[in-house]
Amino acid sequence: MTSIPQAVEFDVDDEETFVPALGETHSTRAKQILKAHPEIRGLIGRNPWTAAITAAYVGAQIAVAVAFGWAGASYWWLALIVAYGFGAFLNHGLYVVVHDATHNLIFRSRLANRLVLLVADIPQVLPGAMGFRACHLAHHSHLGEMDGDTDIPHAWEARLIGHSTWRKALWFLFFPVFQVLRVTRVRGVATFDRWTLANYAVNFGFAALLGWLAGWTAVLYLFASFWFAISLHPLGARWVQEHFTGDEEHDTANYYGPLNTVALNIGYHNEHHDFPSIPWNRLPEVTRLAPEFYLTLPSHRSWTRLLVTFITDPAQSLWTRTVRPEPGGA
Repeated sequence: MTSIPQAVEFDVDDEETFVPALGETHSTRAKQILKAHPEIRGLIGRNPWTAAITAAYVGAQIAVAVAFGWAGASYWWLALIVAYGFGAFLNHGLYVVVHDATHNLIFRSRLANRLVLLVADIPQVLPGAMGFRACHLAHHSHLGEMDGDTDIPHAWEARLIGHSTWRKALWFLFFPVFQVLRVTRVRGVATFDRWTLANYAVNFGFAALLGWLAGWTAVLYLFASFWFAISLHPLGARWVQEHFTGDEEHDTANYYGPLNTVALNIGYHNEHHDFPSIPWNRLPEVTRLAPEFYLTLPSHRSWTRLLVTFITDPAQSLWTRTVRPEPGGA
C-alpha cells in the first residue's frame, strides 16, 4: 500500500484545476480541448444561484417531512412510497450541491461553500457531506488508484457480489454501507475534523428536533429519501454509470438523459472531470462547444435501463471498474 498525500482542494482560480488526476486521460483531454476551444475558459466560475436551489430543495423536504410527522405513525408506508418517488430526487440533487460546494463552485468564500455543505446535508439525516468532501477531492487526485480512490470497490466486495443478479441488487440496496467501508482502505485522507463535528451536530441535532416537534415519521421520510437516493433506485445507477465502463481506454462515462434536470447535470461526468472548475449549470455548454471530444465517449440515455442491465446481465460485475497502476508503482 502506498501512502496517499493530503487531498488537494480545487479552486476555480487555480490553474492546477485542469489537472484533476495524475496519469489519467482527463488532464490530457482538457488541454486538447482548451487548445481547440479556448472560449471554454469563459465557463469557469461560480454559480451562487445554487444556494437558492439548495434552500428550495431543503425547504421542500422539510415541509413534506413535517406533513408526514403530523399525519402520524400510521402513514409510515406512504412516507416510504413518497420518499422513493419524490424525496429521493431532491436528496440526490442535494448531493450534487454538496459536490459543487466541495469544488468551491457556489461562492468565492470557502467558508460560505462549507456552510452550504452543512445546509444541503440536513435532509440526509446521516451526516456525510464533510466526509464526501475529503474523499471526493482524493477521487479527483487519484482517479482509478486502488489506494486513493474510494469510488473503487474493495477486492473482497467485488468477490462477494460477483456476477449474481440478486447479489448485485443487494449491493445497490446497501450501497451506502459499502461506500462507508471503502473509506477504511484509503490512507492519508483526513475525513474527520472540526467541520465533520459540525456536520454531525447539525444533522443529528436537526433530526432530533424534527422528531420531537413533528414526530418520528418525519425523520423516517428524510432517512428513506437519503437511502433511496443512492441505492436501489434509478438514481443509484449513477454509481456504475460514472466509472464502471469496462473500457481501459475510457474510465469515465456520461449520462445525457432527462434526470439531469433534477440531478443538476451530474451526468456530464467526463466534462466535470476534465474541467472541475466549471459549475453544474454550464457543463452542457462544454459539450455543445466541443462535441467532437464528448459525443464519441461512452454514454447512457437512461439510468433505469442501466440499473436493470447491470443487475441482470451476468457479464456485468464490480470488476468492470477500471483500476490504474499507482504512481511510482510496479
